[in-house]
Amino acid sequence: MLIILGGLPGVGKTSIARLAARELGAIHLRIDTIEQAIIDCGVVPSDDMGPVGYVVANRIATDNLRLGHLVIGDSVNPIELSRTAWRDAAKLAGKPFVQIELVCSDRDQHRHRVETRKCDIENLKMPDWQKVCDREYHPWQDVDLVIDTALQSLDASSEILVGFVRDRIASI
Repeated sequence: MLIILGGLPGVGKTSIARLAARELGAIHLRIDTIEQAIIDCGVVPSDDMGPVGYVVANRIATDNLRLGHLVIGDSVNPIELSRTAWRDAAKLAGKPFVQIELVCSDRDQHRHRVETRKCDIENLKMPDWQKVCDREYHPWQDVDLVIDTALQSLDASSEILVGFVRDRIASI
């Protein structure tokens, strides 16, 4: 199964994805890591990344899904085009997918997270609060689950995600 995870920067995607990946034994594909590696190699300038990181992640996801692995795609997924590409990756592998959006309904808490988080990817410049607010982000149309990370801890949010995925896998 492919877990398509999305949400604005600072809502807790990577923290929750890591916790869930450990619990589920899933492969964690993080767009930020892939894109920064491409930039560090000088292949694409940081201001012209376009879909390159997503295309790489989608292909790696398909390969791992075909091997029978559970995969978590960790990215903002700001527009329908990126979400469709993840779904297509699962379809190419003949595997199911779930779409999970993370939000933080408490604007002050979200801003605090963005302004205080530490970057764990060498050379990655994290967006500031203004860039998060200005980011193009379209509403999700066919989301399977929305988790509001302002309502509980990251651990509890991960438990919600893990329980949902396990229930979906059991129903297949």
